[in-house]
Amino acid sequence: MSSVHSNISIFVPHIGCPNMCSFCNQRHITGKHLAPNADDVDNAVQIALKSKNYDPKTTEIAFFGGSFTAINRNYMITLLNSAFKYVHKGQVSGIRISTRPDAIDIGILALLKSYGVTSIELGAQSMNDKVLKKNNRGHTAKDVINASKLIKDMGFSLGIQMMTGLYGDSYDMSIKTAREIVKLSPETVRIYPTIVLKDTDLAALYADGFYKPQTLEDAVGLATKLLEIFNNANIKVIRLGLHSIEPDSYISGPWHPAFSELCISNLYFLRVKDMLSEKGEYTLFVNPSEVSKIIGQKRINISKLHELGFDCTVKTDSKLKPYEIISERKM
Repeated sequence: MSSVHSNISIFVPHIGCPNMCSFCNQRHITGKHLAPNADDVDNAVQIALKSKNYDPKTTEIAFFGGSFTAINRNYMITLLNSAFKYVHKGQVSGIRISTRPDAIDIGILALLKSYGVTSIELGAQSMNDKVLKKNNRGHTAKDVINASKLIKDMGFSLGIQMMTGLYGDSYDMSIKTAREIVKLSPETVRIYPTIVLKDTDLAALYADGFYKPQTLEDAVGLATKLLEIFNNANIKVIRLGLHSIEPDSYISGPWHPAFSELCISNLYFLRVKDMLSEKGEYTLFVNPSEVSKIIGQKRINISKLHELGFDCTVKTDSKLKPYEIISERKM
C-alpha cells in the first residue's frame, strides 16, 4: 500500500481574492478559466478512484488556486458538501484548502472542520511587511502568525506557501522569511520562485525596468538553501516551483519544468562536497529512491565532483532516509 500523500486537486481560479497581487494571474498558472462546480468535484474524485495505486488513507481532495475561505459562502459550502461525502464514505482521508492569512478566523475554522477539512495552507509568500506591501498582498506578517496559531490550535494540519524573487525581496530577506516560517511549526511548506506572467502588475514593472527576476541559477541556489533550512527543522517541503503555466503567458523568470529536481539534486551535491575532504575514489550510499537525485540530470553531480577530484560511485542502502548519505573512501 502506498504511503505517499496525494491530492485530488480542484482549482478555484482567482475568486475570493480581495485584491490582485503584483505577480498573480491564476488563469495563466492553472490553465483554468471557469470556476468548478459540484459535478467537477465528483468527476475528479471518480477519475482518481479508478487509479490502480489509489490509497484513500493518504489522499485528500484539495481546493487550490483562489482564496477558498474568502469566496461566496454558499458557493464554498456547495464545494465542501460535494467533497465531504467522500470523506464520510472513507474514500478520501480529508479535504485540503488554500487561502489567505487574513481570511481565517475561529468561525470559518469551525465551519471547515464540520465539513471534513483536515489541512489548511496559507499563502504567506513573505514575512516581510515591506515586501508584502510592494506586491499588493493586502495582509501583514502578523496576519500569517495569527492565522497559523488559530489553525494549529483547532487541530488542522498547517501548510505555508512562500515565494522567492518577489518585487522588493532579496536573498537575505527570503532566508529570514524561511526562519520566521519555521517558528510557526507548519507540517508542510511550498516554495515558489516568482515568474513574470502576462497581464500582471509585475509584467509592467518588468517592462519599465523596475523589476529584475531571478535567474534560474539564482532561484535554484536560494531554494536549495531554503530546502535545507526546512529539512533541518523537520518540515516537509511538498512543492518546489509551480506545477505548470500556460506557455503563451510566460514573460520572464526562473521557470523550469523540473525545478524541484534541480534543487534537490543541488542539495545532494552540496552535501557530498561538504562531506569529502581528501581527493580520491568514493562510494556513496543513499536510499534507493534517491539515486537519480544524487547523480543529477545527465550525471551533472558526478561530473562536478570529478572536476573537484572526487571520483564517486553511487550504491543503495534501504536503511537510509532521504538526504542521508554515507561515504566510503576506496583505498
